[in-house]
Formats: sequence, C-alpha cells, structure tokens
Amino acid sequence: MTKQRTFKTKVRTRMAKTGESYAAARRQLIAPLDEMVSADAVRKGSGRPREEWFALLDKWGAVNRPHKEIAAWLFETHGVSGWWAQSITVAYEQARGLREPGQRRAGDYAVSVSKTMNISAELATAAFTDEVLRDQWLPGVELTIRTARPGKSVRALWPDGKTQINMGVTVKGPDKTQVAVAIEKLADADAAAEMRELWRERMAALKKILEG
Repeated sequence: MTKQRTFKTKVRTRMAKTGESYAAARRQLIAPLDEMVSADAVRKGSGRPREEWFALLDKWGAVNRPHKEIAAWLFETHGVSGWWAQSITVAYEQARGLREPGQRRAGDYAVSVSKTMNISAELATAAFTDEVLRDQWLPGVELTIRTARPGKSVRALWPDGKTQINMGVTVKGPDKTQVAVAIEKLADADAAAEMRELWRERMAALKKILEG
C-alpha cells in the first residue's frame, strides 16, 4: 500500500469513528507545529515560552504582516536563531488561523522534521550530498543538489523537480548535531502528511546508519 493510500485510510477510519468531514479529519491528523515541538524545547531553543512570543507578536501586529517579515523581526530584533524564528512564526500563524497546519501563507504546503544525532556536522551534510552514503538511507531517490555548505546546510530538489528539500544543522556539542529538514512547495495537505511520515522514517534510518 502506498503512503498516500495509507494516509487516506487513516483519514477515513477517523471519519467513521467521529463522523467528521474528510477535511476536518485530515486537519486533525496533521498536527499543528505547536503540538509537534514541545513547550520546553521552544523555551530552551528560543529563550521564551511560546505564549510569551505569541503575546509579543500580537502587540507588534504580526497578524497583519507577511511571514518573512515576522521571522525577520524575531531574528533581528530579538536574536532568535533562524530555525527557531521560522518555527515560532509558523506556529503563530497556525494559532491565529492564518494558515492550516502544514500550509504556507502563499497557499502551498511545507513540513519539517528534525533529529539529533551523535555525529559531526560535516558528516550530516555529507549524508545528503554523497550519493553512495545517501542511497543507504534514502534508497531510490535521486536528489538534485542545488547548493551545499559542508557542515552547515544543503538545498536540493526532489525527483519531481518542484518539491524543495532544505537541510540545516545545529551543532549541539562535540560530535552531536541536530539535523533539520524542511520539505517545501508541496501541493496539498495530503502530500504534506505523506512527506512528513516518509521523512520521519528516513531520518530515523539515517540516525541508525550514521551512529552505527
């Protein structure tokens, strides 16, 4: 059974149990970002609890501002790192009804997955750019590498030529690295849910292979 059929089966099973419409059941199965990232992780990673960020953003008038401007304000005014600035911005937009979970303000969808591994940042990026190594954890997928900064980030295209794969690393300590992957330009919520499931599996496989 394909991942698309698996996800749709889950939606229909929920519909049968709850009586929800397809759209409502689908939304419930695509978790908002503020449910995927723990409150403790937000506080440690950004320096404030999520609720405080939301209050500051409300006061600043973020509900009427574009995504890029909100993220830039968090980064430039409050010193929030790039990944956390994006994460807080997306969670805020979802909480204020500016987008569905997984949906970007432009209308397309995006998901992100991260995993902390006991490896170097250089090995993490090499796992995406080295074809032999990549085929061990992402078999049968020919990524088109657009840019690569060893030990920092990789930007690539999925085989469909449209979906963007943006990978970045955060060094957590000696040979301890957080690998975060954002999958962007997805057509709809179903595609977003399928990609999230796929990348969760593949990131777990990557961790297992690289940590030996």
